[in-house]
Amino acid sequence: MAIKSKYVHTNLTARDWRSLARFYQDVFGCIPKLPERDLSGVWLDSLTALSGAHLTGIHLLLPGYESNGPTLEIFSYDHLVGRPDPVVNERGFGHLAFLVDDVPAALEAVRKAGGGAIGEVATTQVTGVGVLTVVYATDPEGNILELQNWS
Repeated sequence: MAIKSKYVHTNLTARDWRSLARFYQDVFGCIPKLPERDLSGVWLDSLTALSGAHLTGIHLLLPGYESNGPTLEIFSYDHLVGRPDPVVNERGFGHLAFLVDDVPAALEAVRKAGGGAIGEVATTQVTGVGVLTVVYATDPEGNILELQNWS
């Protein structure tokens, strides 16, 4: 039996949370949900299993949702551990998907804002759903995005 739940947010840990938040605001119309966060203390050390954890960041309201909808949480830790950029077939978190009016135009906006492309724009018929036009892209920090449109 499933527990009672409500989806709240997705977190991206960024090298530069302000720059990454600006990307999501400029390209996708995400809106800051204040206050900005500046978090530290015993409780955060306990939560993260890190000693002296300190993070800063913000929540962004996602487009298409009201003020109480799910958010994109973008944080930076003072001490960040590096890793290779994600790839589409890696186990675990895969991508963030955005419904857009024009996939090629959205991809160009992503590129102009410092992101990139993975593969090319593709179109397919999904039986019982419609025609999907889709492309994978990356934000400026290498997180994978899916830009899609259904017709």
